[in-house]
Amino acid sequence: MPLVEITLVEGRPPQLLRELIHEVHAAVERSLGVPGGAVRVVVREVPATLWAAGDVTIAERGAARAAPADGPGEAS
Repeated sequence: MPLVEITLVEGRPPQLLRELIHEVHAAVERSLGVPGGAVRVVVREVPATLWAAGDVTIAERGAARAAPADGPGEAS
C-alpha cells in the first residue's frame, strides 16, 4: 500500500488541496499499477512561523519582503 506524504506551508484553499490529492493519487495509481483503494495520501500544513530554511522562517522572509526599503537619508 503506497503512502505519499506532502508537507506544505498552510494557507492554500481547500479545493486546491483536494485537487492535489486527486492528482497525486492518480499518478501513484497509474505509475505503480496499484488499485486506487490501496493508495494513501497525507497532506500536512505547517504554519509559516514553524517552517525555516537558513534559520529564517517563511513568515520572517515574507515580512522582510513586505517591509518598505529605507529611502535615501533615512535611518534604519
